[in-house]
Amino acid sequence: MQRQVFSSFLLVMICLTVLPCFSQNTITSDPIYQNSASILVFTKTEGYRHKSIEKGVSTLTELGLQNGFGVVHTEDASTFNSENLAQYDVIVFLSTTMDILNEQQEDAFKGYINKGGSFMGIHAATDTEYDWPWYGQLVGAYFESHPNDPNVRKAIMEVVNRQHPSTSHLGESWERNDEWYNFKNINPDIQVLIMLDESSYEGGTNGDFHPIAWYHEFDGGRVFYTGGGHTKESFDETDFKQHLLGGLNYCLGRKQEN
Repeated sequence: MQRQVFSSFLLVMICLTVLPCFSQNTITSDPIYQNSASILVFTKTEGYRHKSIEKGVSTLTELGLQNGFGVVHTEDASTFNSENLAQYDVIVFLSTTMDILNEQQEDAFKGYINKGGSFMGIHAATDTEYDWPWYGQLVGAYFESHPNDPNVRKAIMEVVNRQHPSTSHLGESWERNDEWYNFKNINPDIQVLIMLDESSYEGGTNGDFHPIAWYHEFDGGRVFYTGGGHTKESFDETDFKQHLLGGLNYCLGRKQEN
């Protein structure tokens, strides 16, 4: 009898010791993990198909697992209907090209933005929907050209706004390899985050005003765009992955992590 009482007492003491430690290790006050989000990554192409797309999807999925958001990947434009889009917090166009949505799908996407949905464009998202002026204003500019022979080359960027979640980890300049887009029809209302220094490489045509990453609020929703991401290697770069994560956090309305 005494042995049974002692065993019961010992079990209670173990529970009282272990349970608080378990709770401390499994409960976090970090809002990123308490408030899950859902992101749709759209990669349909009707023009050039970037070889980095699959790597980009994989990287975004990995970032989601690490930072409390789910990623759904599709190339099916029929998913662009009001009922389906309503379940997503952010829609990402990852190197989409040319005319990828019909009129009904365009209306659904516009309605999503008008109701407060967010949009993030990566690289060739600006090489998309040239005949839809609303989309051009949303994404912030259209692709015009890029250097050739080689198209991928090293350049220096000036980080003109380091207060944004997508740039707060960067220094005043950022040097990396990518395919550097020249743009046309730049929306004058975009908030520029990073500018290309055209003196650091050959093939730039935008001159002193050559934005390569920006954000703005447009027609009801938040928008972030980055021109990087042509190469597979981009999506293995620590700074570029943090740049993408910061853009997503902005679109999600999350507070900047210090």
